[in-house]
Amino acid sequence: MTSESLPHYDVIIIGAGAAGLMCAATAGYRGRRVLVLDHANRPGKKILMSGGGRCNFTNLNSTPANFLSDNPHFCISALKRYTPQDFLDLVERHGVAYEEKAPGQLFCRDSARDIVSLLLTECEWAGAEIRMKTDVQAIRDDGDGYRLTTGAGALRCSALVIATGGLSIPTMGATGFGYDVARQFGLAVRPTRAGLVPFTLHPELKAHLAPLSGISCPVEVSCRGQRFREPMLVTHRGLSGPAMLQISSYWHPGDALNLNLVPSRQPRDDLATLRREKPQATVEQYLARRLPRRFAQAFAELQGWRGPLQGYRNADLERVAEALSQWTVKPAGTEGYRTAEVTLGGVDTRQLSSKTMAVLDRPNLFFIGEVVDVTGHLGGHNFQWAWASGVAAGQAV
Repeated sequence: MTSESLPHYDVIIIGAGAAGLMCAATAGYRGRRVLVLDHANRPGKKILMSGGGRCNFTNLNSTPANFLSDNPHFCISALKRYTPQDFLDLVERHGVAYEEKAPGQLFCRDSARDIVSLLLTECEWAGAEIRMKTDVQAIRDDGDGYRLTTGAGALRCSALVIATGGLSIPTMGATGFGYDVARQFGLAVRPTRAGLVPFTLHPELKAHLAPLSGISCPVEVSCRGQRFREPMLVTHRGLSGPAMLQISSYWHPGDALNLNLVPSRQPRDDLATLRREKPQATVEQYLARRLPRRFAQAFAELQGWRGPLQGYRNADLERVAEALSQWTVKPAGTEGYRTAEVTLGGVDTRQLSSKTMAVLDRPNLFFIGEVVDVTGHLGGHNFQWAWASGVAAGQAV
């Protein structure tokens, strides 16, 4: 079959996730003939499992400072032109019930299915076609566009958008397809690694903390000059929770984490006062006022703190205070892409237009969403990048 006789679309988008569906609706409303292809059996699978099934769909306080990239200025244009309020307006127009669980973090009140339904409805209204269970086996430059070989036959398009995501959560169908396409057309890909991911621990510390699995503590964690004050969750494998997920995006193998277990206190002063007023009190009792009792007990045992405070000299209190405010933990590693919420790295954004997401020397090829080297903090920022980059490409294709 000649190229001219193949089914032709103005835009083909590979990837029916958050960025791809947002791009499809935006382009469709501009009168473009749009086709979305995905190898999965249903659209928006990662949306459905996000936020514990409630989808933290944006963060009202999202700014470019909430994103990691080797080219940190790249994300500014798209984020400024499509804001969290813009997406919230769309949510409200569709009557989706939502709630603010933490400052700025908006979740569906009922189910993440509401966000997928919103996107599919927008695509339907915009006339965008979605074809699932369709593998893309090959892509080639067709002169004035692209020819795609798929499991359902060959197709042509004038503009091609890659919205295939990263490597995180392979059980949901994640692959390196987008990176392969980038390299095929001569683009550099920044090294990738798991982000927003729990830590694993070395055997000795893991064995000591494993009985505390399920306990959450408020901490301040720091690494490589970055600092987050959020809850930490002890798991049977290691450490998780918002604090650990946030700092994991900055951590590199071999780095130590510094944890402050009493971030709102001055433990040296607290302990000196307690020793004076209640000399029979223990460090464990002090900790149990501010941390879950079982964690306080296990941490005191780990540090070897025994006996009443009246037996502690000032130098001892200094050491206790330092251990509480600067507990050093050297993770064995992370759980990797298996449980990572995002993939750090990706298509080098220096080769893309920050306004349109198009390849600079190939203006009919676009990369959006997680496949590019822009990664947000925990708390709805990555969805905001999906919406903003999807709209930026959808307005240009």
